[in-house]
Amino acid sequence: MPAPDPTAPPRRGISPKTAVGVVFVASLFMSIMDTTIVNVALPSIGRQFGVDPAGVGIVNVGYLVSLAVFVPLSGWLADRYGTRRVFLVSLTLFTVASLLCGAADSMAQLTLYRIFQGAAGGMLTPVGMTMLFRAFPQEERMRATRVLMLPTAVAPALGPVLGGWLVDGWSWHWVFIVNIPVGVAALVFGLLFLPDYRVERAGRFDAAGFLLSGAGFGLLMYALAEGAGQGWASARILVSGVTGALALAALVLVELRRPEPMLDLRLLRDRIFRTMNLLSLFSGAAFLGMLYLFPLLMQDALGMDALHSGLMVFPEAIGVMIASQAAGRLYPRIGPRRILVAGATVVALCLAAMTAITPDSNLWAVRGLMFVTGFAMSHVFMPSQTAAFATVPARATGAASTLYNAQRQLGSALGVAVLGTVLTAAGTVTVDAAGTPVANLAAYRAAFLVASGLALVAAVIALSVRDSDAAATMRRVPGPAAEPAGEALQDAPRGV
Repeated sequence: MPAPDPTAPPRRGISPKTAVGVVFVASLFMSIMDTTIVNVALPSIGRQFGVDPAGVGIVNVGYLVSLAVFVPLSGWLADRYGTRRVFLVSLTLFTVASLLCGAADSMAQLTLYRIFQGAAGGMLTPVGMTMLFRAFPQEERMRATRVLMLPTAVAPALGPVLGGWLVDGWSWHWVFIVNIPVGVAALVFGLLFLPDYRVERAGRFDAAGFLLSGAGFGLLMYALAEGAGQGWASARILVSGVTGALALAALVLVELRRPEPMLDLRLLRDRIFRTMNLLSLFSGAAFLGMLYLFPLLMQDALGMDALHSGLMVFPEAIGVMIASQAAGRLYPRIGPRRILVAGATVVALCLAAMTAITPDSNLWAVRGLMFVTGFAMSHVFMPSQTAAFATVPARATGAASTLYNAQRQLGSALGVAVLGTVLTAAGTVTVDAAGTPVANLAAYRAAFLVASGLALVAAVIALSVRDSDAAATMRRVPGPAAEPAGEALQDAPRGV
C-alpha cells in the first residue's frame, strides 16, 4: 500500500486516518449537498433573471456535465501530482466557484461558475475516496465506508431543507455562500494535517482517453439530464445521446489497447469490482431517482412547500446513519452477499409501498416508510462500497476509484432520467369530474414501481456476489491460514 510521501511536511501528530476522514467528509458533504440544495433555488433564480422554468435548469445541467467530464481525469492527476495537492486544489476551486456563484448577477455568469464548480467537484470525490482507501488497510475498509455514510446519507436529504429555509428567509445566493465556511475550514485543516499518497509511476497522459471520456460522459449526462424535459425524440437529445454513446464505445476500444489508459477498464475483469459497480449503478439509480420523485409527490399531491417536503425526506438520512452501525457489525460476520440481497429487496418493497401514498395518507406512516428505506439502503451502500475494492491492487486504487465514481454519476442521472420520463409520459396533472386540474397520482405510482424494479434488479445482481472475494475486507480469523488468504487477495484481482 502506498505510504505517505516522505518529502511531505509533518502533519503535527494527527493520524492519516483521522486527517483524511475529517477533510473528505466535510468536502464530500459540501459537494453532495450542492446537487440537491440548488434545486430548491431554481424558481427564485429564474424569476430574478427573467428565465422560464425550462431554461433555468441549465444551471444544474452545466454542473452535471462538467462533473462527468472531469471525473475520469482525477485518477491520473492524483497519481501524477499526489492526492494531497490535487484534492486541496480541487477543494479551493470548489470553494471559490461557490463564492462566484453566490455573487453572480446574470444567468450566463451563474452557468459559467457552476461549470467551474462541477469541474472541481468531479475531482474531489474520486481523489478523496482514493486517499481514504489508501489510509485504511483492507481489514478496516468497513470503518472507512462508515465515514462516508454521513455525507452520503445526510447531504442529499438536508439539501432541500436547508435550501428551502435559505431561499425563503434570505435569498437564493445563500445556497452557494453556505459552502464557503465549510470549504475554508476543510482547506485549512487539510493544509495542516492531510498526508500525501503517491504511486511510483503515474504513466503518460492519455489525451485520446480524456477526450473520448469527456465527450462521451458529458454528452450522455446532458441527454439523461434534459431528455425528460425536452423530449427524447428531440434532435438535440438524440444527437447528444447517440454521439455520447458512440464516444464511449470508442473509448472502450481505445483504452483496452493502451498500456497506460486514462480509464483502466481492465479492472472490470475483477469479478467483485465489476459486480459491485453494476449493483451500485442500479441501486443508485433507484435511490437517487426516489429522492428526485418523492419531494415532487409531496408538493404536487400533498400541497407541501419545499421546506416541509424536504423535512419529509429527512427520516431516510436518519435510517441510513442508524443502520450503518448494524451493517458494520454484520459485514465481517456473514459477508456482503446476504446483506446486499436483503437490503436491496427491502428497498424495492419500500419503493413499491410508496405507490399507496395519497393526500389522505398518515404522514407519520410515510415518514416511517422513508426511515425504513434509508435503513435498508444503508445495507446496500456500505457492503457494496467496501467489497468493491476488496481485490483491487493498492497501486490501482486511484484508477478503480475513478471508474467507480463515474458509474455512480451515471447511475444517479439514469435514475432521474428514467423516472422523469415516466412522469412526463403519464402526465403529472389530470382533470377531475368538475374540470379542475389535480395531481395525477397514477403517474407517480408508475414511477415508484419503476424505481422498485431498479432496486429489484440490484437485488438479483447481489445474488451473484461471492463472499470469498471480499475476504480481505472482513475481520481476519486467527490462524495460520488467514494470512496467506489475505495476501492472495491483496496481490491479484479475482478472475472472471
